Amino acid sequence: MTGRTRCGWVNDDPLYIAYHDEEWGVPLHDDRRLFEMLVLEGAQAGLSWYTILKKRDGYRRAFDAFDPERVARYDEKKVASLLQDPGIVRNRLKVKAAIGNARAWLDLRESGLAFSDFLWHFTGGKPVVNAWRRLEDIPAATPASEAMSKALKKLGFRFVGPTICYAFMQAVGMVNDHTTTCFRWKECKALAEDPR
Repeated sequence: MTGRTRCGWVNDDPLYIAYHDEEWGVPLHDDRRLFEMLVLEGAQAGLSWYTILKKRDGYRRAFDAFDPERVARYDEKKVASLLQDPGIVRNRLKVKAAIGNARAWLDLRESGLAFSDFLWHFTGGKPVVNAWRRLEDIPAATPASEAMSKALKKLGFRFVGPTICYAFMQAVGMVNDHTTTCFRWKECKALAEDPR
């Protein structure tokens, strides 16, 4: 793990290094995992991703492994319980948004559209490969993330602003925003050529 050049946002925590090296920027098409990442990116609002990453196991436990069918049935008693759980970010709006997002996810599925297909159409069904040399060159949002945000909000999703959507797109490999000096840029570029 040492001796490799990574994106400048990675710290020296093995958890963060593993996330960067193995997950971030890898094309993801699994509907349930995409739901998980959307909820986690929403939970990050106003916080660092590192904070959320350290709590991810807590989230998986608290939110029934991000099973949308189970999360969609959460009631006020469950919300109260979640707000006492130190394993997650105890923010009522974010907890309620996760539940509402599970319901919106189910509505989308019932309409006959897979979550993956819906999301990936914002990049034409394949990853966008960027070539940023420096972190400061990477945008916080793009026209594609703005379009995704607008469409998700129309379907009833919350905590899905354009910046959150762009962070989500980066995380799930819809865009390759590893800097070109990072060893993962070439690897994720290769994955973009054959994402499935």
